[in-house]
Amino acid sequence: MRAEPVYNGPRSTRHPASADPRAIPVAGVVPGYGTPATPAATGAAVAAVSAPAGGGQGVDYRAAQEIKKIVLERLHEEGKHRTPLSPQGTEQRGRHLINEQVAIWSDAQGLSSGGTLGQAVEQDLAALAFDMCFRAGRLQRYLDDERVEDIWLEGFERVFLKYSGRHEPARAGRVADSEEELQDLVRDLIRASGQNGRTFSTHSPDVELRLPDGSRLQALGPEITGGRTHVTIRRHRHLDIDLARLVALGTLSLEAADLLAAAVHGRLNVMVAGEQASGKTTLLRALIKEIPRSQRFGTVETTFEGLADPAFHEHVVPMEARFSNGERIGPVGAAAGEITLMDLMLRAKRMSLTRTIVGEVRGPEITAMMQAMTSDRPGNMCTIHASEPAAVFDRVAELYLLAQANFTPELAYRQIANGLHLIAFLSVDDSTDVPRRYLSHLWEITGIGHDGRPMYNEVFGPADDLDGPAVPKGALSERRRRRLEQAGMTSPLLSAPALAYAQGRPL
Repeated sequence: MRAEPVYNGPRSTRHPASADPRAIPVAGVVPGYGTPATPAATGAAVAAVSAPAGGGQGVDYRAAQEIKKIVLERLHEEGKHRTPLSPQGTEQRGRHLINEQVAIWSDAQGLSSGGTLGQAVEQDLAALAFDMCFRAGRLQRYLDDERVEDIWLEGFERVFLKYSGRHEPARAGRVADSEEELQDLVRDLIRASGQNGRTFSTHSPDVELRLPDGSRLQALGPEITGGRTHVTIRRHRHLDIDLARLVALGTLSLEAADLLAAAVHGRLNVMVAGEQASGKTTLLRALIKEIPRSQRFGTVETTFEGLADPAFHEHVVPMEARFSNGERIGPVGAAAGEITLMDLMLRAKRMSLTRTIVGEVRGPEITAMMQAMTSDRPGNMCTIHASEPAAVFDRVAELYLLAQANFTPELAYRQIANGLHLIAFLSVDDSTDVPRRYLSHLWEITGIGHDGRPMYNEVFGPADDLDGPAVPKGALSERRRRRLEQAGMTSPLLSAPALAYAQGRPL
């Protein structure tokens, strides 16, 4: 048996540097552990096993599963008789055990076939075994591909990848060979995430969690979908982002970035709104980057998305909701172990925070968020789903009514008028080959109108008043403009005389 290692660490997806995802046919298989097999011309289901370069034997997934079982059992037994290893130490020990088992398997295969296996086959098997032990199994090859934006698992047989800059998804190779194996993969990901309280079973057939790379996973079991397990993984391509980078990407103009940066420095309350996948979290991350490094603030999230970078900000208090374990306790049947966003908002008040940032407001926590904006220190931020800018006010009112029956839209409108200062709305243009995300509206909330609804100035909006990237449209109120200038806003466009001159109107 050979003593040299055949695998010394996780291997990233192998594809040519010039590979273009648009060249992958819908029925094709995306490269993973070796070169993909060519699908049958009849359009049959994509083969789950891909062949290595050169047309040799495919990766033996059953062998990888057996190696995983042996290695994890060995690690468990060894852990009983020694001081527990660090995660890095456990992985290093696991690599050594995987190397041993791959060498044993390779020798056995060589004896049975009368030949020798190439090192590439051994490396592919070792890489898959490592991923199955310590990462995301066969799914890992897609998580390692930076071109992938979304991953859709529609049952164990149907896997699709959504690439950045491409409308249509690409068909990909399986990550499981049965519904049971796919559900086990979800449970493995839950355990590896370390997010306590999350389960995936017949009694709890839905789960949301954050993967180690920051991706968001949502899984729905057959009890909900009526047959297949569905898993959606959304990738965050811009984790380290700032306003300057968004300007370079064309998401917003230099003038809008100047105003938003001053809004953070000047401690205005900002709500980022938009449709799904419009870039709300990305813009929120960029705004958070404008908060001074030494300032103490809290982030409140259903599932951690890494809104703030602890390496950049010195005093961040991250808070994550916790799901119930399914038990009901007490006379009112409260969910045991559950910690809601509303609970976290109330606890944040006792943490000496200068700001509170909510990753996404989508339920009763809207009342605590708006109360923080009206009664606590300003400078708070959140995101909310809305189909268009005019729908934001009614969306907040809708959540108020869902929070408690005796709340009214009028109360919600007053809270918006009294506590919210700016609404930044993001849109998506899907009419081009490459979908484009951009800031389309920036509204300044100025008070309550005669009809009881909030009044606003459209400071930025589409040039044609219909759709498109935001351009300067209206002047800020004098009081708000002076406050933003004191906070560092340098753009001369947002005063009434400057806008009149730029638009050719009489001064």
